[in-house]
Amino acid sequence: MIDILPETEGSTLVIKATEMLTAEDYETVFIPAMDELIQRHGKVHVALLLGETFEGWEIGAMWDDARFGIQHRNDFEKIAVIGGPNWVEWTAKLGAYFMEGHLQTFDEAEFSEAITWLKA
Repeated sequence: MIDILPETEGSTLVIKATEMLTAEDYETVFIPAMDELIQRHGKVHVALLLGETFEGWEIGAMWDDARFGIQHRNDFEKIAVIGGPNWVEWTAKLGAYFMEGHLQTFDEAEFSEAITWLKA
């Protein structure tokens, strides 16, 4: 499940991912929110908070995530990946090589610091 958090404002989207992410999560929440921000602001800042119950991505969600990331690889100014299992940090850093913006990972306890970095 993807929830948009109240820290979202301006060109910054802050989302929390819990349980298993599905293609429907991307198609009904994430992609429409991102498309709107990109149309309004050009380059965007995105924080992905991976909650304690985060389990990963279903195949359809992985495809949507990869396709969207490739299509919009020049539209991300900053990406903060917050929390999650150790393998998420590794895959996020690998994916950053295919995007123009800056990516930084944070522990879940560093949520406030991540948002401050993202909005600076």
